[in-house]
Amino acid sequence: MQGKTIQIFLPDGNARSIRIADITSRTVQAIQIPRTKLKESQNRTEVQNVGVYFLFGEESEKALPLAYIGESENCYDRIVQHNRDPKKDFWNTAVVITSKTSSFTKVHGKYLEWYCIENAKDINRYSISQTLANKPYVSESMEADLFDNIEAMRILLSTLGFPIIEPIQKSKLQKDIYHCKRKDYYGNGEYVEDGFIVFNGSKAKINESKAAPQWIVNQRKVLKESFVLKEEGNYLVFQSDYLFNSPSTAAAIIFGIQANGWTEWKRKDGNRVRHSMLLLMNSCTTDSSSKPVKADEIDVISSRSVGTQYMIVTENLMFLQR
Repeated sequence: MQGKTIQIFLPDGNARSIRIADITSRTVQAIQIPRTKLKESQNRTEVQNVGVYFLFGEESEKALPLAYIGESENCYDRIVQHNRDPKKDFWNTAVVITSKTSSFTKVHGKYLEWYCIENAKDINRYSISQTLANKPYVSESMEADLFDNIEAMRILLSTLGFPIIEPIQKSKLQKDIYHCKRKDYYGNGEYVEDGFIVFNGSKAKINESKAAPQWIVNQRKVLKESFVLKEEGNYLVFQSDYLFNSPSTAAAIIFGIQANGWTEWKRKDGNRVRHSMLLLMNSCTTDSSSKPVKADEIDVISSRSVGTQYMIVTENLMFLQR
């Protein structure tokens, strides 16, 4: 994949406020609007236009973050309507996608809405309750142009922290698959850019240990209520692939007790996730005088879903690699 140059403009100079992102060689732009800044965004011409928009938020009883996707001839006015709708109170951030050249028409908007809903449901990073409409008709040439816009949208949304149409890249190689097992419950998964995926069919312990922290109890409850985990016989079976923010969280959910996923997850050759991290950290060392990090020096390695962060804490070493 070729490199991209992305510009992010902060209209009021606040990185936590309205942000306008674009790829310098593309005509698509993404405008991120915190719900608390909705009124301030009304004077931005970028959102007073034809386009597709996304509402993002979370609910504690849902296994996945929530999203709503729509299209409008005036995205700002439509979002204001949603802001008054008690049925859509979940959202805290909106992202609007419009054309820098105002070239989108209603037909473009309808197609982009359809494409984003279909793919977001298939990718399953966000919970979307919308019913998928029929594919709108567009000419072959228009569809080709729209696919170019969709690629730019995908990059911009992911850059802003909302990879809703970004496929989760899983390896097709068996050597990249990790396994964890205790007694007769087990998990299969893969360590990816966003965290750790536990694969469909993995079997978790049916009940949590009495020593399990409350967060494990709560998260397993949410996963069961969201039908990610389903009771089958003496196990809780994963009904679909599920992305956790770290190997340790994934292992804890399977075992029903606190677990160090960096050592619990192993490949068939015996290598643990920790070893993969060790190779990565040592490959980042450019100073020839630096000593390689040893496996027993690694105390804490933390993975986050938006941009992976690795932290190594030792008795006399702290290294942060972004």
